[in-house]
Amino acid sequence: MTCSGQPIDARLDLVPQSPGVYLMKDTSGSIIYVGKALNLRNRLRSYFTANPQGSAKVLAMISRITDFETIICANEIEALMLESTLIKKHQPQYNILLRDDRDYPYIRVTMNESYPRVLKAYRIGEDRKAGARYYGPYLSGSLKQALAVLRSIFPMKTCRRVLPRDIGRERPCLNYYIGRCIGPCRGDVPMQAYRDVMETICRFLEGRYMGILETLRHDMNEAAEAMQFETAALYRDRLQTLEKLMARQTVVSSKETDSDVIGLVGNGNEYCLIRLEIREGRLNGSAAYFFPDDGQGRDDLVQAFLAQHYPDAALIPPEILLPIRLERPDLMVEWLRELRGARVELHMPQRGLKKEWLDMAEKNARESLHRHTLLGGSGQTALQEAVRLLSDLAAAGNPVHRIEAIDISNTGEHDRAGSLVVFQDGKPLRQQYRHFRLNKEQEIDDYAAMQEVLRRRLARLEDSEFGSIPDLILLDGGKGHVSAGQSVLNELGLAIPMAGMVKDQRHRTRGLVTADGTVIELRDPAGSASESTDLPLLLADSSNDQTDLLSAPRRMSLLRLLTAVQDEAHRFAGSYRKKLQNKRATRFTLEGIKGIGPARRRALLEQFQTIRAISEATLETLADTPGLSHDAAENVYRHFHPEENS
Repeated sequence: MTCSGQPIDARLDLVPQSPGVYLMKDTSGSIIYVGKALNLRNRLRSYFTANPQGSAKVLAMISRITDFETIICANEIEALMLESTLIKKHQPQYNILLRDDRDYPYIRVTMNESYPRVLKAYRIGEDRKAGARYYGPYLSGSLKQALAVLRSIFPMKTCRRVLPRDIGRERPCLNYYIGRCIGPCRGDVPMQAYRDVMETICRFLEGRYMGILETLRHDMNEAAEAMQFETAALYRDRLQTLEKLMARQTVVSSKETDSDVIGLVGNGNEYCLIRLEIREGRLNGSAAYFFPDDGQGRDDLVQAFLAQHYPDAALIPPEILLPIRLERPDLMVEWLRELRGARVELHMPQRGLKKEWLDMAEKNARESLHRHTLLGGSGQTALQEAVRLLSDLAAAGNPVHRIEAIDISNTGEHDRAGSLVVFQDGKPLRQQYRHFRLNKEQEIDDYAAMQEVLRRRLARLEDSEFGSIPDLILLDGGKGHVSAGQSVLNELGLAIPMAGMVKDQRHRTRGLVTADGTVIELRDPAGSASESTDLPLLLADSSNDQTDLLSAPRRMSLLRLLTAVQDEAHRFAGSYRKKLQNKRATRFTLEGIKGIGPARRRALLEQFQTIRAISEATLETLADTPGLSHDAAENVYRHFHPEENS
């Protein structure tokens, strides 16, 4: 391998053994990776050995390197800061990127101006260095709500007048007369008084409510004592609005704690990282970020998030709770302390209240990832493209609007359930999901169970309760399942396209099996779902010589859609199987008591609802159950209170 006309080894001998940042480039001179190192020469040599080590993503990156550049730094902290800046500037293909997304706008407060404004922004701008402040990111709906609350609590300027240029030119607008603006355009409001209002808005956006409450209460009382009752009423309304907002927020600590809590979950195709913002002991807000699962470690993801998010954060809290332990937490702590100018700690609690916060963050991340997957990612266009691609690969190019997916779940021979989930134009249609309780007499056979559900569904094609005829049927399984399902279609003389959804050894959605046995692999051989690698379109175990490339974005969109369908089918079948299992356990528990048969079991459950309530009932309460004799009530009571039998 050569680099800029010289062998790599010759170049490496000139690299100093110092801390710094390195930039990897491809044949076009584009920067494809930015990294930091304590010893630049040793780190670069690790890339250019005869047998470099690393994930599929790292090896793919190494194969494209034709040149590199190094920047020497004074220490590791300086290298970390420079690495973060360069990643944001160049957006290298092989770095973990915290991308700006137009679906997640910010609130921008232009404190760099004499008369600051509150605006919506889609990304953090260069004016931040001059003093502008950015808060968020928010979901679009959440941002609208936040701006509405701001305008109802604070007398802020919302007109388009440019100050100080337009001061005194026109009469104040309606907002001034109804108390929604202090009227800086009139010319009798000192600039500092207006900036004080904007500073209060910034404290509000940072979650600093208590001081604002006290100020509003003081101003209200002061106006009332001066008999300025209209002004006092304005302060009262603002105070009540803020108190209602605080009442809706979850109180997670009796102490006025400031913390960020990081949750991270993956589904094999993507990761969701969520940041919960706790301010003054209240859950103030959250933001979710999504990354492709291209083989990077969870610690790399968390470290990349910390390095790219907090330099632009409006507020760095004194404590950040992490779901995993970083390889070099001391380095990150030192850098965060430098950014904040005060103490910052990274913790990974194992028990207690803060562990509950981490669990809450993980739960929110899991729900966000599930919702993100079901909605086809961040854009409607990607979802439509996924449906079109699925149509081309599994339905011979015929339009696919209604997809029905079938899965089987069982616990031994007793609790066996099937599920039918429906996706319309790529989105779940939950009101048309169906459960199937399978034939108990039949031997445990996954193929036969799939055929039973399929026959029962296809027997209702004309039934309006089941909706329209599917354009595509997906089975949770491989070639065997598709072959078994296809035999049912042939038996009924139906020509509905069918395919199977296959998983890899880690139980992640891997690809698609078509009716002719073709396996369409949607992951690279290393199991990566990277958005940066094109793959041969197929074909495993097929004589087809097709060599078209399935582009990474199209592959990712289809993989996301199949994951959503497969996970929904599995979840829905599993929930019904658990319900059957619980009913069987309840039946056996109660009908195992002397004198209790099906009728009395139903009477007890109608009266008490749960087994636990029955076990906690007194003998007198049990005896009052309609249809239950006194002897039977005694038997039930003794069953749950064996210590009193003597």
